[in-house]
Amino acid sequence: MGEEGASGSEHHRLLSEMRAQNLDMIRFASYRTACKLRFVQKKANLHQVDIWNVIEAFRENGLNTLEPQMEVNVSRLETLISSLYHNLNKRLPPAQQVHAESSSGLLLNWLLSAYSAENTGKIRVFSIKVALATMCAGKLMDKLRYIFSQISDGNGQLVIWRFEDYLREVLALPAAVFESPSFHYSSDLSAKIFVGSQKVTVNDFMDTMMSDPGPACLVWLPLLHRLAGVESVVHPITCDACHRENFSGFRYRCQKCHNFQMCQDCFWRGRIFGSHTNEHEVKEYTSYKSPSKQIGHTLRKSFRCVPEKGRPNIPRFPEEPEKTLNLSHIVPPSPLPSHNGFPESSFMSTQFDVGSMDSRSTTRSPGKYSSSLDSSRYDDEHRLIARYAARLAAEARTVPRHSSRSSMHIPDLGGRAPSEGSLSLDSSRVQRELIAQLEAKNKEIVREIKRLKIQQDLENAALGSEGSSADNPALMSELRALRQRKDELEGHLSSLQDSRRQLMVQLEGLMKLLKNHQASPRSTPNSSPRSTKSPPLTGSLPGTLTSCASSRSAPPTPGSQQLLLGSATELSLGSDMRATFGNSTNALRSSASLTRADRSLRNDLLVAADSVTNAMSTLVRELNSGTVEVFL
Repeated sequence: MGEEGASGSEHHRLLSEMRAQNLDMIRFASYRTACKLRFVQKKANLHQVDIWNVIEAFRENGLNTLEPQMEVNVSRLETLISSLYHNLNKRLPPAQQVHAESSSGLLLNWLLSAYSAENTGKIRVFSIKVALATMCAGKLMDKLRYIFSQISDGNGQLVIWRFEDYLREVLALPAAVFESPSFHYSSDLSAKIFVGSQKVTVNDFMDTMMSDPGPACLVWLPLLHRLAGVESVVHPITCDACHRENFSGFRYRCQKCHNFQMCQDCFWRGRIFGSHTNEHEVKEYTSYKSPSKQIGHTLRKSFRCVPEKGRPNIPRFPEEPEKTLNLSHIVPPSPLPSHNGFPESSFMSTQFDVGSMDSRSTTRSPGKYSSSLDSSRYDDEHRLIARYAARLAAEARTVPRHSSRSSMHIPDLGGRAPSEGSLSLDSSRVQRELIAQLEAKNKEIVREIKRLKIQQDLENAALGSEGSSADNPALMSELRALRQRKDELEGHLSSLQDSRRQLMVQLEGLMKLLKNHQASPRSTPNSSPRSTKSPPLTGSLPGTLTSCASSRSAPPTPGSQQLLLGSATELSLGSDMRATFGNSTNALRSSASLTRADRSLRNDLLVAADSVTNAMSTLVRELNSGTVEVFL
C-alpha cells in the first residue's frame, strides 16, 4: 500500500507540474501534445538517452528474446529502466549526472499509468519497446527503422496487424497526457495510412511516416523532434506581441503585416497586437538569418534559370533483409531426405529476420511459440555433428585403399569436378603434413625443456655449494675468532690513543715552557753567533714516515678509518713539533747561556715523541693487517 501511494503521489506531482506550465492554453492540438510529451521527456531525463542506448538496454535485459505479446511484471520493468539511467550516468561527467532512483520511479509510474489501465501490475513487451523508443532522444529516422524491424516479416514487408498494434500502443502516449480526444486509435487508421493491400517495404514506410504532412494521427511525432531541435535556437529580435527580446524556440512571421514577428508562446496562445489577427497567414522559422543574408539568398535564387530539385532527405534502404549465408556446400550430403540434417519444416520455421534491430525473430506469428522447437533444433545439430564426424573417420580409414588409385590420377578430367575419393585423399595428405609439423614442434619443445632443466640443475648445484660453504662450522669459528681479534686490537688502539693524547698534552706544556725560556732576557746576553750545529736528532723520522705510508697501503676497515685519520694528523703534529724543536735547538746552540739541564730535557722530549710515533705506526700496521685477514 505504501509503494502504491508513493507511485500515485509521484504521478500526481508530475501532472500538477505539467498543468502549472499552462500548456493547455496552446490552441493547436499537435503543438499542445508535443509540448506535453516534451515536458514528460525532460522531467524523466529521457532526452539524454539515445535510441541506440535503449536498444542496448533491451538486449542486456533480455527483452529481445521475449515475444511482443508477452507481459512482464513491474520488477523486471524497473530493472530495465534503472539500467538505462545507470548506464547514462556512466557516460555523463559527475557534475551532470542524474538522480537515477527518482527518474526511474517517475518514468515507471508514468508508463504503468499509460499502459496498465487495469492496475494488473504487468505490461506488454511491445508496449515497453514502443514507448521507450518514441520518448527517448535520437533521430526520427532511426526510431522508425527500429519500429519497422518490429512490425515486419522475414521478407522485409510490413505486417498490417502488427502495424495496427503499433498505432494502438503509440497513441496511448497522447492519451497519457490527456490528449486522447484529438489523437485516439480507431480500427480504420491503418487502412487510411496504407491504402489497399500492396506490399509495404521499409522505404515506403519511411516515406509515408516522414512525409510533410504525415499521417494525421501521428502529426505530433515529427513535431516533438522539431521542438527538441529548436529549444537552443535564439532569435536576436524582439517579439512584436509581448516585446520580449532574444527569444528562443520557433519564430513566426506574418505574411500580411509588414515585418510582424512573434515568439512561439504568443502565436500558440493567440496573442495579437495592432492590426494583426489570428486569421492572418504566418510562416514558421526554426533559425534566424540577417536581412543581408536573406537578400543574397533571394538574388542567387533569381539568377538560376532552372530551379533546383529537392534533395531527398530520406536515404534509401535495402528493401529485403540480408540473407543468411548458405553453408550447405560445406556439410557433406546426408542420406536422409532433409536439408543438412534438418527437416524442411523445422528449417523453414527457424528462419529469422536479420534486419530486426534487436535480433528478434519476426517470421513466427503470436500463439505459435514453444521451447520444443529450439530443443529439437539443437538435437538435430548434435546428430548432424555426430554423423559428420563418423563420415570423416570412415574416409580416413579408406585412405590406404585409395592410395594406388590416387597415384594413377589424370590431371585433365574434361571439366568435371574431382571425385569424392580424391578429395578425401587430399584432406588425408593435409592432415598427415599437419601431424608431422606438430610432431616436429613437439620434439623441439621437448629439447628446449631438457636444456632448461639441465641449466636449472646446474644453477641449483652452484647455489648448494655456496650454501654448504656458508654452513661450514670451521670457517664460521675462524671468522668469529678473527672478528674477536679485530675487536681486541681496536680496544688496544683506543687505549693507546688515550695515552697518546695525555702525552701530547704534556708535550704541549713542555713546549710552552721551552718557548718561554727562550724568550726570557737572561738568555739574550749569553747568546753567541758562533754556534755549532747539533747532531741530527730526526733520524727516526724517515722510518716513521715509511711506516705510515706502508700502513696506508693496506685497505682500512670502516671502524679504523677515523683512527687512521687521527694518527696521520698526530704524526703531522709530531713533525711540526720536531721542526719546532729543531729550530729551538739551533737557537739553544747559538745561546751561550744554555745549561746542560735544558739540553737533556730537549733530548728527552724528542725521544718521547719518536717513541710515541713508532708505537702508533706499529699499532696501526698491526690493526690493518688483522682487518685484511678478517676480510679475506
